[in-house]
Amino acid sequence: MIYLFLAEGFEEMEALAPVDILRRAGLDLRTVGVTGKTVTGSHNIPVTADIELDEVSFDDMDMVILPGGMPGTLNLEKCDRVKEAVSFCVNNDKYIAAICAAPGILGRMGVLNGKNATCFPGHDTALTEGGADYTADSVTVDGKFITGKGAGVATEFALEIVEILCSEHKAQELHSSMQCK
Repeated sequence: MIYLFLAEGFEEMEALAPVDILRRAGLDLRTVGVTGKTVTGSHNIPVTADIELDEVSFDDMDMVILPGGMPGTLNLEKCDRVKEAVSFCVNNDKYIAAICAAPGILGRMGVLNGKNATCFPGHDTALTEGGADYTADSVTVDGKFITGKGAGVATEFALEIVEILCSEHKAQELHSSMQCK
């Protein structure tokens, strides 16, 4: 199961583009309302999460996705259960994807030490202070970590996840069917 965490103030494109694309790929993904069942994004778009925080199960967790946005990233980072999920993935060789400001959470947790990662410009200090090598690329993959730069690369970020979890063929098929440039 892929869990995508939504906290008040999340960046809508960074959350919903991956939800849409990963579900198109046939992947099992649930959105998790960190701050309740209905979560409002940074552009005042309310989204109803599939489940609430207390329904997350580590038993079937294959990946966590952390969208950015402000104050969404700060609200994700305040949540102990989100950090427990990240730690579970690190300790059990599961995938972690984060985009925009959210890779900073991983940097501050110290889980990117020695890894290549990207994030929204200006948030790279959290990566480098956590021992990561900041790439400034649109999307960076290093082992089980997938990081993205921001809302403008949300589709590319999601397609990279599809390529890793499904296949390059599936990612290219979706790229074509969605009329990506």
